[in-house]
Amino acid sequence: METPWWKSAVFYEIYMPSFCDGNADGIGDFAGITSKLDDLQELGVNGLWLTPFYRSPKVDNGYDIADYTAIDPDYGTMEDFDKFIHETHTRGIKVIVDLVLNHTSADHAWFHESRSSRSNPKRDWYIWKDPVNGGPPNNWESFFGGSAWEYDKATGQYYYHAFAKEQVDLNWAHPDVRTAMKDVMGFWLDKGIDGFRLDVINFLKVSGSFKDNPYDADKGEQEHVYDKDQDGILDVIADICAYVHEREGTFMVGEVGSEDMNVLSRYSGSGLLDVVFNFNLGSQETLSSGRLYEELRKMEDIHAPDQVPTLFFSSHDMPRHISRFGDGDSELEEKRAKLIATLMLTAKGVPFLYYGDEIGMRDFTAERIEDMRDIQGLTTFQLALESGKTADEALRTANAKCRDKSRTPMQWDDDVYGGFSSVQPWIGMGSNHSVLNVKTGKQSADSLYAFYRKLIALRRQHPALHDGDYARLERREDALMYVKRAAGEEALVVINFGAKPLELSPEELLAGESHLALSSSRDSAADIESFILGPHEAAIWISGINQ
Repeated sequence: METPWWKSAVFYEIYMPSFCDGNADGIGDFAGITSKLDDLQELGVNGLWLTPFYRSPKVDNGYDIADYTAIDPDYGTMEDFDKFIHETHTRGIKVIVDLVLNHTSADHAWFHESRSSRSNPKRDWYIWKDPVNGGPPNNWESFFGGSAWEYDKATGQYYYHAFAKEQVDLNWAHPDVRTAMKDVMGFWLDKGIDGFRLDVINFLKVSGSFKDNPYDADKGEQEHVYDKDQDGILDVIADICAYVHEREGTFMVGEVGSEDMNVLSRYSGSGLLDVVFNFNLGSQETLSSGRLYEELRKMEDIHAPDQVPTLFFSSHDMPRHISRFGDGDSELEEKRAKLIATLMLTAKGVPFLYYGDEIGMRDFTAERIEDMRDIQGLTTFQLALESGKTADEALRTANAKCRDKSRTPMQWDDDVYGGFSSVQPWIGMGSNHSVLNVKTGKQSADSLYAFYRKLIALRRQHPALHDGDYARLERREDALMYVKRAAGEEALVVINFGAKPLELSPEELLAGESHLALSSSRDSAADIESFILGPHEAAIWISGINQ
């Protein structure tokens, strides 16, 4: 069987409002993205993941959808979308789009009907419950903080929302909901998209008993036992995937809200999602070579033969890994960013880069609450004030939870707004955009941008890198070492996360005709019979027919 295109692809996540503004209103849009497709092609990516662009009041920046088949005016028109799809496919780039099946905006026409009366035909499209002892039906908490239940005076019941109260959970036990959502997916597949990234997909079912969730006193937080990962969820996902996979070449990615590989692994494989995001690897707060090795090994041990890992370290929901892993040292940040890039683009799995990874964009911190845009951060700020914290304390707490860190405008050049727009952007610029930008990255052979280009090109050239299985996977001191094999060739990757040199013995290197294909810190080739990696250096050797 032919290998699916996505197994060898390099994906690139675009956070819609922050990539490029094509109409000078301070918000990214389809015209802006289309204008940068040549840059993306030059970088070497061949798969794009777009965050939501549907009509939305943007309480949660588009993850609260008010119309699933309309382009939000902030992002352009349907004609702009059609042109974008045509231009990406012309360049050999595939497109997957974010889809939120779990909930709609409270502004969606379906919810307007549902809340209009208890007898409305769409009443049971959402989850409504009577009050219990004059209050919410149970103790379930929203993942954004506070109760997950909102009282509706007009009909005297509570509706359920796993996230913001403006994001109302659909009732996936209702067959009409499934039919309606398949129609939505069919609409965009007909438009030419190549697949979906399904948001919080393990939340589609809740327990029909509506029991209180237990409380973990040690962690000081509620355990979400009855409001996610419920019995029957895999049947729902299998049904969705079967529908989409009827279209040849489609790709299904799931966001599963868990860092437990035993949970994550349930959702992918034959008949289910093609891949799920492995947060166990990508969401680490600090850099630990030991933890990286443990998680890579766990992914290898737990995944079945028909399951493929994902490789990512930043996204629109996470702080940027260059800021998490660099200990505040700009030189070390860039060295470690090259090591993580090597891991993402050479280890076993499907890599997902996040816009700005390739130039080393850093985290943004709001200096005033007025600078904050994220609903999660704003909700945290309000709850902190209500708990008695001062405004300064509440702002620090909010910044810790806020997802604005990784959502600042893409830095294309050193203009006042970084080449993102000619007017003030919807969110603050990164503080270092005058020196960290695509234009500057292209001018230096030693830049992080240049390294990403070389890595992606090398990955494309060698099946052992983009399609290989592990022949070896081990840790030595602070280094990760693995050998991958495919199509008659071998690749040895050694990533030294340590501050000390690492000497490789001849028996650790590849046998036969081998060459040093790429290093993160040197240009010249080296004697294959012995090699000493410098501190914070990654190196890749290739042996076999495709040198």
